[in-house]
Amino acid sequence: MKRLFILSVLSLVAISFTTETANAQTVLDGPYIKENNKTKKVVSYPFIREADVVWARRIWQDIDLREKINLPLYYPLEEANGMKNLFDVIKDALLVEGSITAYSTGVTGQEDDFRTPLLVSQVKGMLERIDTTYTEDPDTGEMVPIIQTISVESGDITRYRIKEDWFFDRQRSERYIRIIGIAPLKERYSEDGEPTGAYETLFWLYFPECRYVFANWDSFNRFNDAERRSFDDLFQKRMFSSTIVKESNVYNRSLNDVYTGMDRLLMAEEIKMKLFNMEHDLWSY
Repeated sequence: MKRLFILSVLSLVAISFTTETANAQTVLDGPYIKENNKTKKVVSYPFIREADVVWARRIWQDIDLREKINLPLYYPLEEANGMKNLFDVIKDALLVEGSITAYSTGVTGQEDDFRTPLLVSQVKGMLERIDTTYTEDPDTGEMVPIIQTISVESGDITRYRIKEDWFFDRQRSERYIRIIGIAPLKERYSEDGEPTGAYETLFWLYFPECRYVFANWDSFNRFNDAERRSFDDLFQKRMFSSTIVKESNVYNRSLNDVYTGMDRLLMAEEIKMKLFNMEHDLWSY
Protein backbone atom coordinates (compact mmCIF):
# COMPACT_ATOMS: atom_id res chain seq x y z
CA MET A 1 0.00 0.00 0.00
CA LYS A 2 2.81 2.38 0.81
CA ARG A 3 4.45 1.75 -2.58
CA LEU A 4 1.15 2.31 -4.38
CA PHE A 5 0.63 5.58 -2.49
CA ILE A 6 4.09 6.86 -3.53
CA LEU A 7 3.47 5.92 -7.17
CA SER A 8 0.13 7.72 -7.11
CA VAL A 9 1.69 10.87 -5.70
CA LEU A 10 4.45 10.82 -8.30
CA SER A 11 1.88 10.35 -11.08
CA LEU A 12 -0.14 13.33 -9.86
CA VAL A 13 3.01 15.49 -9.69
CA ALA A 14 3.98 14.46 -13.25
CA ILE A 15 0.48 15.20 -14.57
CA SER A 16 0.46 18.57 -12.78
CA PHE A 17 3.91 19.46 -14.17
CA THR A 18 2.87 18.44 -17.70
CA THR A 19 -0.31 20.52 -17.43
CA GLU A 20 1.60 23.59 -16.20
CA THR A 21 4.15 23.23 -19.03
CA ALA A 22 1.39 22.88 -21.61
CA ASN A 23 -0.41 25.92 -20.24
CA ALA A 24 2.81 27.96 -20.34
CA GLN A 25 3.43 27.00 -23.97
CA THR A 26 -0.10 27.95 -25.10
CA VAL A 27 -0.05 31.47 -23.62
CA LEU A 28 -0.49 34.15 -26.30
CA ASP A 29 1.23 37.42 -25.40
CA GLY A 30 -1.27 39.67 -27.18
CA PRO A 31 -4.69 39.53 -28.84
CA TYR A 32 -3.44 37.90 -32.07
CA ILE A 33 -0.57 35.90 -33.54
CA LYS A 34 2.06 38.13 -35.11
CA GLU A 35 3.07 36.47 -38.36
CA ASN A 36 3.13 39.25 -40.95
CA ASN A 37 6.85 40.02 -40.97
CA LYS A 38 7.92 36.52 -39.86
CA THR A 39 6.50 35.08 -43.09
CA LYS A 40 7.10 38.12 -45.28
CA LYS A 41 8.73 37.69 -48.68
CA VAL A 42 11.21 40.16 -50.10
CA VAL A 43 9.89 42.36 -52.91
CA SER A 44 12.38 42.01 -55.75
CA TYR A 45 14.03 45.03 -57.32
CA PRO A 46 12.77 45.99 -60.79
CA PHE A 47 15.03 44.82 -63.61
CA ILE A 48 17.37 47.56 -64.85
CA ARG A 49 19.06 47.53 -68.25
CA GLU A 50 22.43 49.20 -68.57
CA ALA A 51 21.21 50.96 -71.73
CA ASP A 52 18.39 52.62 -69.76
CA VAL A 53 20.65 54.14 -67.10
CA VAL A 54 21.47 57.58 -68.45
CA TRP A 55 22.97 58.95 -65.23
CA ALA A 56 24.47 57.34 -62.11
CA ARG A 57 26.44 58.34 -59.04
CA ARG A 58 27.94 56.21 -56.27
CA ILE A 59 27.50 57.61 -52.77
CA TRP A 60 28.72 56.52 -49.33
CA GLN A 61 26.75 57.64 -46.27
CA ASP A 62 27.02 57.23 -42.50
CA ILE A 63 23.96 56.47 -40.35
CA ASP A 64 24.45 57.78 -36.81
CA LEU A 65 22.31 55.66 -34.47
CA ARG A 66 22.34 58.39 -31.80
CA GLU A 67 19.98 60.50 -33.91
CA LYS A 68 16.35 60.19 -32.84
CA ILE A 69 15.01 58.92 -36.16
CA ASN A 70 17.66 56.17 -36.19
CA LEU A 71 16.92 54.80 -32.70
CA PRO A 72 14.83 51.85 -34.07
CA LEU A 73 18.12 50.51 -35.50
CA TYR A 74 19.88 50.76 -32.12
CA TYR A 75 17.24 49.56 -29.66
CA PRO A 76 16.37 47.28 -27.93
CA LEU A 77 19.87 46.47 -26.69
CA GLU A 78 18.56 43.05 -25.58
CA GLU A 79 15.84 41.05 -27.32
CA ALA A 80 12.39 42.08 -26.05
CA ASN A 81 8.85 41.48 -27.31
CA GLY A 82 10.17 39.51 -30.26
CA MET A 83 12.36 42.38 -31.48
CA LYS A 84 16.11 42.77 -31.79
CA ASN A 85 18.34 45.65 -32.76
CA LEU A 86 19.95 45.58 -36.20
CA PHE A 87 23.40 44.47 -35.06
CA ASP A 88 22.02 41.49 -33.10
CA VAL A 89 20.08 40.44 -36.20
CA ILE A 90 23.26 40.67 -38.27
CA LYS A 91 25.38 38.84 -35.68
CA ASP A 92 22.93 35.94 -35.37
CA ALA A 93 22.66 35.66 -39.16
CA LEU A 94 26.45 35.51 -39.44
CA LEU A 95 27.39 33.27 -36.50
CA VAL A 96 24.31 31.15 -35.84
CA GLU A 97 22.25 30.84 -39.01
CA GLY A 98 24.98 31.37 -41.60
CA SER A 99 22.43 33.01 -43.89
CA ILE A 100 24.58 35.99 -44.90
CA THR A 101 28.27 36.46 -45.68
CA ALA A 102 30.67 39.05 -44.30
CA TYR A 103 33.41 40.50 -46.51
CA SER A 104 36.83 41.76 -45.48
CA THR A 105 37.78 45.43 -45.53
CA GLY A 106 41.30 44.48 -46.68
CA VAL A 107 44.68 45.44 -45.30
CA THR A 108 43.92 49.16 -45.47
CA GLY A 109 40.44 48.77 -43.98
CA GLN A 110 38.97 50.69 -46.93
CA GLU A 111 38.02 47.88 -49.34
CA ASP A 112 34.27 47.63 -49.95
CA ASP A 113 33.99 45.67 -53.19
CA PHE A 114 33.06 42.28 -51.64
CA ARG A 115 36.13 40.47 -52.98
CA THR A 116 37.24 38.54 -49.88
CA PRO A 117 34.55 36.62 -47.96
CA LEU A 118 35.26 35.92 -44.29
CA LEU A 119 34.88 32.59 -42.53
CA VAL A 120 32.59 32.31 -39.51
CA SER A 121 35.65 31.82 -37.30
CA GLN A 122 37.19 35.03 -38.66
CA VAL A 123 34.02 37.01 -37.97
CA LYS A 124 33.84 35.54 -34.47
CA GLY A 125 37.45 36.56 -33.92
CA MET A 126 36.53 40.15 -34.83
CA LEU A 127 33.60 40.22 -32.43
CA GLU A 128 35.37 38.44 -29.56
CA ARG A 129 38.94 38.93 -28.36
CA ILE A 130 40.93 37.53 -25.46
CA ASP A 131 42.38 40.14 -23.13
CA THR A 132 45.04 39.25 -20.55
CA THR A 133 45.82 41.46 -17.57
CA TYR A 134 48.10 40.82 -14.60
CA THR A 135 47.41 41.41 -10.94
CA GLU A 136 49.47 40.80 -7.82
CA ASP A 137 48.55 37.84 -5.63
CA PRO A 138 48.24 39.21 -2.06
CA ASP A 139 49.47 35.92 -0.55
CA THR A 140 52.52 35.13 -2.69
CA GLY A 141 53.25 38.55 -4.19
CA GLU A 142 53.50 37.02 -7.66
CA MET A 143 51.87 38.49 -10.76
CA VAL A 144 48.90 36.33 -11.72
CA PRO A 145 47.36 36.56 -15.22
CA ILE A 146 43.63 37.21 -15.54
CA ILE A 147 42.18 36.10 -18.86
CA GLN A 148 38.81 37.46 -19.95
CA THR A 149 36.83 37.48 -23.18
CA ILE A 150 35.79 40.91 -24.45
CA SER A 151 32.91 40.81 -26.93
CA VAL A 152 31.60 43.50 -29.24
CA GLU A 153 28.09 44.19 -27.97
CA SER A 154 25.26 45.80 -29.87
CA GLY A 155 25.64 48.92 -27.73
CA ASP A 156 29.18 49.38 -29.12
CA ILE A 157 27.90 49.80 -32.69
CA THR A 158 26.73 53.39 -33.00
CA ARG A 159 27.12 53.88 -36.75
CA TYR A 160 26.58 52.09 -40.04
CA ARG A 161 28.07 52.96 -43.40
CA ILE A 162 26.07 52.28 -46.52
CA LYS A 163 27.28 52.19 -50.10
CA GLU A 164 24.58 53.02 -52.61
CA ASP A 165 24.04 53.90 -56.26
CA TRP A 166 21.82 56.79 -57.31
CA PHE A 167 20.74 56.44 -60.94
CA PHE A 168 18.07 57.59 -63.40
CA ASP A 169 16.17 55.02 -65.42
CA ARG A 170 14.85 56.52 -68.66
CA GLN A 171 12.62 53.50 -69.30
CA ARG A 172 10.50 54.36 -66.24
CA SER A 173 11.50 58.04 -66.07
CA GLU A 174 12.39 57.64 -62.42
CA ARG A 175 15.37 58.16 -60.19
CA TYR A 176 16.29 55.16 -58.00
CA ILE A 177 18.49 54.71 -54.94
CA ARG A 178 19.83 51.18 -54.62
CA ILE A 179 21.76 50.23 -51.46
CA ILE A 180 24.65 47.93 -52.42
CA GLY A 181 26.44 47.34 -49.12
CA ILE A 182 26.20 48.04 -45.40
CA ALA A 183 28.96 47.94 -42.77
CA PRO A 184 28.83 48.29 -38.96
CA LEU A 185 31.26 50.84 -37.53
CA LYS A 186 32.81 50.62 -34.06
CA GLU A 187 34.24 53.67 -32.34
CA ARG A 188 37.88 53.51 -31.33
CA TYR A 189 39.03 54.32 -27.81
CA SER A 190 42.33 55.53 -26.46
CA GLU A 191 44.41 53.65 -23.89
CA ASP A 192 42.70 55.73 -21.20
CA GLY A 193 39.29 54.53 -22.35
CA GLU A 194 38.30 57.84 -23.92
CA PRO A 195 36.55 57.91 -27.34
CA THR A 196 38.80 59.21 -30.11
CA GLY A 197 36.07 60.15 -32.60
CA ALA A 198 37.50 57.71 -35.17
CA TYR A 199 35.58 54.65 -36.31
CA GLU A 200 36.69 51.19 -37.41
CA THR A 201 34.83 49.31 -40.15
CA LEU A 202 34.32 45.74 -38.94
CA PHE A 203 33.23 44.16 -42.23
CA TRP A 204 30.99 44.72 -45.24
CA LEU A 205 27.72 42.96 -46.01
CA TYR A 206 26.10 42.64 -49.42
CA PHE A 207 22.78 44.38 -48.88
CA PRO A 208 20.62 42.47 -51.44
CA GLU A 209 21.57 39.30 -49.55
CA CYS A 210 20.78 40.90 -46.17
CA ARG A 211 17.28 41.85 -47.31
CA TYR A 212 16.07 38.25 -46.88
CA VAL A 213 17.07 38.44 -43.20
CA PHE A 214 16.00 42.04 -42.53
CA ALA A 215 12.52 41.44 -43.98
CA ASN A 216 11.60 39.00 -41.19
CA TRP A 217 12.52 41.15 -38.19
CA ASP A 218 10.41 43.97 -36.77
CA SER A 219 11.68 47.47 -36.10
CA PHE A 220 9.98 49.71 -33.57
CA ASN A 221 7.27 52.10 -34.80
CA ARG A 222 6.82 54.90 -32.27
CA PHE A 223 3.38 55.82 -33.67
CA ASN A 224 1.60 52.47 -33.94
CA ASP A 225 2.39 49.12 -32.30
CA ALA A 226 0.11 47.32 -34.76
CA GLU A 227 2.24 48.43 -37.72
CA ARG A 228 5.63 46.87 -37.20
CA ARG A 229 7.81 47.72 -40.16
CA SER A 230 10.63 45.34 -40.90
CA PHE A 231 14.23 46.49 -41.16
CA ASP A 232 13.98 45.99 -44.92
CA ASP A 233 10.98 48.35 -45.03
CA LEU A 234 12.90 50.89 -43.01
CA PHE A 235 15.76 50.95 -45.52
CA GLN A 236 13.62 50.73 -48.67
CA LYS A 237 11.39 53.61 -47.53
CA ARG A 238 14.45 55.65 -46.51
CA MET A 239 13.17 56.06 -42.96
CA PHE A 240 16.55 57.00 -41.54
CA SER A 241 18.88 59.99 -41.38
CA SER A 242 22.35 59.84 -42.90
CA THR A 243 25.28 62.06 -43.81
CA ILE A 244 27.26 61.78 -47.02
CA VAL A 245 30.93 60.95 -46.39
CA LYS A 246 32.06 60.25 -49.93
CA GLU A 247 30.99 60.46 -53.57
CA SER A 248 32.71 58.87 -56.53
CA ASN A 249 35.62 61.04 -57.64
CA VAL A 250 38.77 60.75 -59.71
CA TYR A 251 41.03 60.75 -56.61
CA ASN A 252 38.89 58.19 -54.74
CA ARG A 253 39.03 60.42 -51.67
CA SER A 254 36.43 60.82 -48.97
CA LEU A 255 35.29 64.14 -47.57
CA ASN A 256 37.37 63.50 -44.43
CA ASP A 257 40.52 63.53 -46.57
CA VAL A 258 39.82 67.04 -47.86
CA TYR A 259 37.57 68.87 -45.40
CA THR A 260 37.32 69.20 -41.64
CA GLY A 261 34.72 70.41 -39.18
CA MET A 262 31.85 72.49 -40.51
CA ASP A 263 33.30 72.57 -44.03
CA ARG A 264 32.89 68.80 -44.27
CA LEU A 265 29.24 68.97 -43.22
CA LEU A 266 28.51 71.82 -45.62
CA MET A 267 30.08 69.91 -48.50
CA ALA A 268 28.01 66.83 -47.65
CA GLU A 269 24.84 68.93 -47.77
CA GLU A 270 25.96 70.49 -51.05
CA ILE A 271 26.40 67.04 -52.62
CA LYS A 272 22.97 65.95 -51.36
CA MET A 273 21.33 69.07 -52.77
CA LYS A 274 23.07 68.51 -56.10
CA LEU A 275 21.67 64.98 -56.27
CA PHE A 276 18.11 66.13 -55.65
CA ASN A 277 18.38 69.07 -58.05
CA MET A 278 19.52 66.72 -60.80
CA GLU A 279 16.17 64.93 -60.76
CA HIS A 280 14.19 68.13 -60.26
CA ASP A 281 15.76 69.81 -63.27
CA LEU A 282 14.73 66.98 -65.59
CA TRP A 283 11.09 68.08 -65.48
CA SER A 284 9.20 71.13 -66.69
CA TYR A 285 6.53 72.61 -64.44
